[in-house]
Amino acid sequence: MIQAIVFLPLIGALVAGLLGRTIGHRPSEYITTGLLIISAVLSWVVFLPVAFGGGLLGAEAGVGQAAAVKVEVMRWIQVGDMDVRWILRVDTLTAIMLVVVNTVSSLVHVYSIGYMAEDPHRSRFFAYLSLFTFAMLMLVTADNFVQMFFGWEGVGLASYLLIGFWYTRPSANAAAMKAFVVNRVGDFGFALGIFGSFMLLGTVDFDTAFSNLPAVSNFTMRFLGWDVHALTVICLLLFMGAMGKSAQFLLHTWLPDAMEGPTPVSALIHAATMVTAGVFMVARLSPMFETSPTALTVVIVIGAITAFFAATIGLVQNDIKRVIAYSTCSQLGYMFVALGTGAYSAGVFHLFTHAFFKALLFLGAGSVIHAMHHEQDMRNMGGLGKKIPITYAMMLIGTLALTGVGIPGTFLGFAGFFSKDSIIEAAYAYGGNVGSLAFWLLVIAAVFTSFYSWRLIHLTFHGSPRDAQHAHTAHPDVAHAAAETHHEPIDDSNAHDHGHHDHAHHGSAHDNAHESPNVMLVPLYVLAVGAVLSGAVFYSMFFESLEHVEHFFAGAIYVDHEIIEGAHHVPLWVKWSATIAMIIGFVTAWFMYIKEPAVPGRIAAQNPGLYRFLLNKWYFDELYDRIFVRPAVWVGRAFWRGFDDWLINDKLTEGLGRRVQNVTSWVVRLQSGYLYHYAFAMLIGIAALLTWAIAAGGLI
Repeated sequence: MIQAIVFLPLIGALVAGLLGRTIGHRPSEYITTGLLIISAVLSWVVFLPVAFGGGLLGAEAGVGQAAAVKVEVMRWIQVGDMDVRWILRVDTLTAIMLVVVNTVSSLVHVYSIGYMAEDPHRSRFFAYLSLFTFAMLMLVTADNFVQMFFGWEGVGLASYLLIGFWYTRPSANAAAMKAFVVNRVGDFGFALGIFGSFMLLGTVDFDTAFSNLPAVSNFTMRFLGWDVHALTVICLLLFMGAMGKSAQFLLHTWLPDAMEGPTPVSALIHAATMVTAGVFMVARLSPMFETSPTALTVVIVIGAITAFFAATIGLVQNDIKRVIAYSTCSQLGYMFVALGTGAYSAGVFHLFTHAFFKALLFLGAGSVIHAMHHEQDMRNMGGLGKKIPITYAMMLIGTLALTGVGIPGTFLGFAGFFSKDSIIEAAYAYGGNVGSLAFWLLVIAAVFTSFYSWRLIHLTFHGSPRDAQHAHTAHPDVAHAAAETHHEPIDDSNAHDHGHHDHAHHGSAHDNAHESPNVMLVPLYVLAVGAVLSGAVFYSMFFESLEHVEHFFAGAIYVDHEIIEGAHHVPLWVKWSATIAMIIGFVTAWFMYIKEPAVPGRIAAQNPGLYRFLLNKWYFDELYDRIFVRPAVWVGRAFWRGFDDWLINDKLTEGLGRRVQNVTSWVVRLQSGYLYHYAFAMLIGIAALLTWAIAAGGLI
């Protein structure tokens, strides 16, 4: 069964990729989607017994839930002391990820049948989707560092192909390359961390490495001229990889640009799979991170800053997909705060619930874009609630889950209410300056999250329809127009998700708005169920009871008793803080976009510098352009002009060629074609040879 879960997506990718033109688009869609659905069903078959006390399917009798099922595929690499085998490892953490990856991927496959119906290259698109899923499954079933790195790089390659799927668009190619390059920066640190782990622990196998940790817990190493704690350096290098893959602060710039890919790609990559790879990796290596308080502190601080930073940018974005993308970035920050505090189960819990409601929001946004004939700018929308009521209802459910609507102390709440509140409580329980900083940044981020989420709902579904001709003056959020008055550089990178389609005339977009077909709506229904129930149903296993958490994870991750117990005994105001933050954000958004729609414009006009700062994403792209891109281009141009053109071409290749040509032209002149010229030259040669021989005494 485990082999089928992992390799069915690969089979689908090979069939659609190699035979797509032969068998046609429709069979490619059905084969890849069918195989993913089978894989998803089998994943739930593995997960449900774990969740409800039955233990892992296939575990040895008597071992119970504590056993991880391992299936050896083949012997892979054997060099000296390193023996790397391709083993599919399935424990509780893997079972959770199998459900997340395969459920979301199968629903995205189904959704794409409708969304990509007009694309002439959709068999290639479905091949890429299945290839991405296989690479992600390789990552989450890894039993050693090398296998994890294989899957890690595989999802990087597949994401490059998916983001740049519409390769005729320069913006799509640029976004794909940006994602690839930024992730290479993080992956460089990840690779160094793997090398360091092998050097220090003597193995790449997870279980053996964890068992060797006590013996090397106090070792130091020489790094950049300093004697430092070896495991701290290794953990920070590994976390550098997580920062790139999970778009954390400083290595986050690729995530919003990745919206250039088709909307189903956004749901697959940015909701539940690729961006959560870093969270999974830190959770999997939790025994290593627990040996370094410094590394955990860095994880908390980076996560808290990311949650706050991304939420501030989401406040002013106008592209419907980019708002959700920055929300993803912010929520990933929450997950890393949980991991840093030692509440690994809470971080994985938020990963689990977030997959459902964020995929729901992305696919719901795709349904809006489909209804609006591939328009993505919320300033050109409005009043769609009556036109597409089903999509509106699904987006409402996703928003309620994202903002964390619920009643503290009860089991009444949407998915995000249970998982996000658990992280905020864990941050407070962690205490100290770092814990307090994380707590307040997360609470403020919760206010912003509620605000921009309801702003999206109001601008898209409420009010009166707005067309492009009057968007800057008629729509409630006239802050953008106010910014233009102050001559700010407007972010025009919100390219529309229309791919090969002709962009519809804005004036008729609202009149022709229509509900999406059932093949696109059914996945929304399934995800909506998860967005409503996944928090309440699984809360006890992930966080409520320490006994339940230990029994559920059964050694798959480190369980910090003190943090989990402390989180349940925080003051009452802390338990209500996230709910109050949600209410503040909701009321503010209602006031500014429904009650007094002129307020946003006035605020932007009164604070043009702040508005420009947020609209241009804290100027990180511009900063990196000056620090890294321009110097790299200058060095490249210097090598091109100075080394390649001047030295290689002018001096060596062409210069030497000209000299050879001069010599050969002179030699050619000696070839007169007259026999007596050649005879005379031979006589001169013989005379010279005899003269040299006599002078050397050779004829005596």
